[in-house]
Amino acid sequence: MTLPTQTEAPVRVSFRDVSVDFPTAQGPMRVLDGVSLDIRQGEFVSIIGPSGCGKTTLMNILGGFVQPSAGQVLLDGQPVRGPGPDRGVIFQEYGVFPWLTVRQNIAFGLKLAGNKIPKPEHQAIVERYMALMGLADFADHFPKHLSGGMRQRLAIARAYAVRPQFLLMDEPFGALDAQTRSAMQDLLLEVLQTEGKTVLLITHSVEEAIYLSSRIVVVTARPARIRTVIDVPFGYPRAENVHADPRFGVLRAQIHELVMQEYAAQARQTLRMAD
Repeated sequence: MTLPTQTEAPVRVSFRDVSVDFPTAQGPMRVLDGVSLDIRQGEFVSIIGPSGCGKTTLMNILGGFVQPSAGQVLLDGQPVRGPGPDRGVIFQEYGVFPWLTVRQNIAFGLKLAGNKIPKPEHQAIVERYMALMGLADFADHFPKHLSGGMRQRLAIARAYAVRPQFLLMDEPFGALDAQTRSAMQDLLLEVLQTEGKTVLLITHSVEEAIYLSSRIVVVTARPARIRTVIDVPFGYPRAENVHADPRFGVLRAQIHELVMQEYAAQARQTLRMAD
């Protein structure tokens, strides 16, 4: 995957002074506060920050599942008003249907009314993504017969089958063991090399964010504001040896320190609320 430079790639997504308030028994609770961010064609952008700070809400606005209380999110210059087939969403909980086989899960989105892929192409698409994700031998298996890593491969295959332009991923590998997680990261990079997408990833892992991303957005404790945006100095394609690059270690320490500062700020907020 060769990413276009920021100066040449068009802006596809714009968060413009976005704020979100959720109702509570004590009154409105601000979750996002004045977030402004542009995401360009072909970028892989990771959002990292403390648990419960509002990262998932940020993704859900772009996904069309949550509407801002103030500000707006533009997709190709138009306000996001709801979900659409141009945005594939992958959650930590795999997001597969347990009553459908691998083949049926991947085909599911192709059968929805909003999908514009011609029906004669459906079978070839399903076969392609089963092969790409190493699932062809399990085509007629149900998710309960698959390992966690295979279920996540299935979730990615299903999201990709409808040919979204954007991939929105919320802690997609968080429930996996370290070895499987590393393998899934490499598989994702391989798929992106083949397919090419614009990606927004929510993660708690500093190493994962550095390894996968072209830019990393560090957000504050709730309400989430953008603390800093960091350009990752490694090109694509990437391989495991990037972890040994001295710049990787420096960047990891820098981002870890920023995130830990926000965790400390969140702990202070919790203590104040308890008083």
